[in-house]
Amino acid sequence: MEFILPAGSPSEQEVSQQEDSAEASKQVEGSVADLLLEPFGVMGPDTTVAGALDRLVHTDPVNGITYIYVVDDERHLLGVVAMRDLLLGRPGQTLADIMTREPFCLSPDSPLSQAIRAALEHRHRLYPVTDEDNKLLGMVYGWQLFESMATELSAQSGSMVGVDREERLGTSIFQAFRMRHPWLQVNLLTAFCAALVVGIFEDTIAQIVALAVFLPVLAGQSGNTGCQALAITLRGMTLGELAEFPVKRLLRKELTLGAMNGFFVGLVAAAAMWVYATMTDAGQPLMLGLSILIAMVGACMGSGVFGVLVPLTLRRFGADPAMASSIFLTTFTDILGMGLMLFLATAMVL
Repeated sequence: MEFILPAGSPSEQEVSQQEDSAEASKQVEGSVADLLLEPFGVMGPDTTVAGALDRLVHTDPVNGITYIYVVDDERHLLGVVAMRDLLLGRPGQTLADIMTREPFCLSPDSPLSQAIRAALEHRHRLYPVTDEDNKLLGMVYGWQLFESMATELSAQSGSMVGVDREERLGTSIFQAFRMRHPWLQVNLLTAFCAALVVGIFEDTIAQIVALAVFLPVLAGQSGNTGCQALAITLRGMTLGELAEFPVKRLLRKELTLGAMNGFFVGLVAAAAMWVYATMTDAGQPLMLGLSILIAMVGACMGSGVFGVLVPLTLRRFGADPAMASSIFLTTFTDILGMGLMLFLATAMVL
């Protein structure tokens, strides 16, 4: 089914956006039957233009009809009439005279991912749904298809912190508790691992109290660096970019970015440590500043690598790459960052 579109070819940016959307649609589960609606605006081929307009006037709501679906007595879809063609037709003409034959249709068994890609290509407001015998079963709005894709993509951000994809604003408290709580227990277990690392260096912290002040700073910066790498990796997996972008190249990129970001952020943190250690008479403020600079560089480089490897590892084991990936990432970055700073402080200062 072809309709008149505005003249001009799409820009390179529009083509790129369409390709990205098509790749993103591959993540959507379900079939067209899940979105099927009862068709309206169904008329016979012998209906005249005047008769069709009269029926439309008495249809409530009339603005809900975009196309007229022309069917025979056995409900086989013969064609589609757009409102423009109906308004330009002569009163005595029949719908069979002005309809577009063999329109594009969806099958109820078609995966939503396939239907979304078709919608990106045809760009119609409504799509008829027919069975194998070409009998009209219903229709699907184009916005329903894209809404399902948007819902799937928005669910990834929640999955990163252990929020189930099925949870919505209206989910009951008990159901939400059942979905979220197990991952909080996992998070608690991983937090104990990070606490154990800090406990190993308890004597160092007792002697250099300034280190305790800067532990959250280091953990926060390395965690944010890892989340940035994680977001880019998940986006690449969703859009299918990893098929053309080698993982080794991505790891090198994140290592380089981690080193650059860690160095410049570490300079500011080192200066702050030097000032704080000087004001509190912590002893050897220069070495303390150097230790946090080195630790920041190492932690940011490591967190960038973890941001790439965590979702890839989850996918390798058949798990959802986005599911609770942030929980594991935070644990790895905390252990690496805090452990590295405390080790350096112990070796360089004490």
